[in-house]
Amino acid sequence: MSTFTNSVPFNGSQQTSLQPFDFQARTRVVFGPGTLGRLGDLVREVGGERAILVSDPGIRAAGHVDRALQSLEAAGIRTVVYEGVEENPTTHHVESALEVARNHRIDSIVGLGGGSSMDCAKGVNFLITNGGRMADYWGVGKAKHPMLPMIAVPTTAGTGSEAQSFALISNEETHQKMACGDKKAACAAAILDPLVTLTQPPQVTATTGIDAMAHALESYVTTKRNPASQLFAREAWKLLQASFPAVLKEPEDAEARGAMLLGANYAGTAIENSMLGATHACANPLTTHHGIAHGTAIALMLPHVIRFNRPAVEELYIELADFAGLDSTESLARHMESFRQDARLPSKLSDCGVKREELRSLAGEAGKQWTAKFNPRPVSDQDLFELYERAF
Repeated sequence: MSTFTNSVPFNGSQQTSLQPFDFQARTRVVFGPGTLGRLGDLVREVGGERAILVSDPGIRAAGHVDRALQSLEAAGIRTVVYEGVEENPTTHHVESALEVARNHRIDSIVGLGGGSSMDCAKGVNFLITNGGRMADYWGVGKAKHPMLPMIAVPTTAGTGSEAQSFALISNEETHQKMACGDKKAACAAAILDPLVTLTQPPQVTATTGIDAMAHALESYVTTKRNPASQLFAREAWKLLQASFPAVLKEPEDAEARGAMLLGANYAGTAIENSMLGATHACANPLTTHHGIAHGTAIALMLPHVIRFNRPAVEELYIELADFAGLDSTESLARHMESFRQDARLPSKLSDCGVKREELRSLAGEAGKQWTAKFNPRPVSDQDLFELYERAF
């Protein structure tokens, strides 16, 4: 089985064959319809009195910012709002929000929105507590001082950022995505309210849902996988693959929305403990250079990466395939292709404006992505080039 490194039985005189791991849940999870109303009380519980709420104009238009402010006001939390976040937040967004936070003398942070809002909020947390620039925290464990308590409220079922201690921030000048991770950046609590995801546009529902499934599939097989990460990835996959068709066909299905939101959170917890692989390494340059939505880029690359990884982790893929009523790695790859088709997403890179002569440089950039080194089958620049060719 996937959790064992060998089949030697444990009899008291031998070492256990269970893989060693170090797992600690750092984020409280509050799940259920209407739980956004508990935001103010949760901020108060972590000692907050002056908060910044980081969000975006779409979330404001959907009414979620006002509902969050009502809860915060009822709890006596003095709150300032920064709602200038855009997709794939840059150092500019973080610095703009930081100025607002400093002027308000905040002691707590709320990230309300998709992964971009939560990442920006985490970026503010790094800089307001530890100083410097985001580039100073590119990597893992570079923050020296404690951070402020943060409450995350995801409005999409996709990134699982609320369960992770990483902020993904792009350099405003180079457009390079920087993964800035530190355990101190983990959220104190996450509110998972299915009702706030009902306002997702159909395209966002599709792309974030496929991204969440990719998180489950990739984290289950990475070189850093362990029994804890696989437990969360497996449960995430069960929820996500069963509910994705429902949210595409019946957007108002609150139960299916809840399953997607919880599944995305579980997948985010899996990532926190096992990282990701070549799919995400390939996707990031496509977003950087062509503006392809992250979930669309994932949908284009994932089936090809599954097939590429088959020699290394076929048994693990078959375990996941079985939960979807499938019987092989190939059927799993085709299953993801059918989801892509159902979501009406592009099926080829050439449909997205990518030119064949760009593939070699894209592969070189993908090889430098931090997730590439955790892929279960080692990937060279040539391998990545061939993956792009198959997707072209």
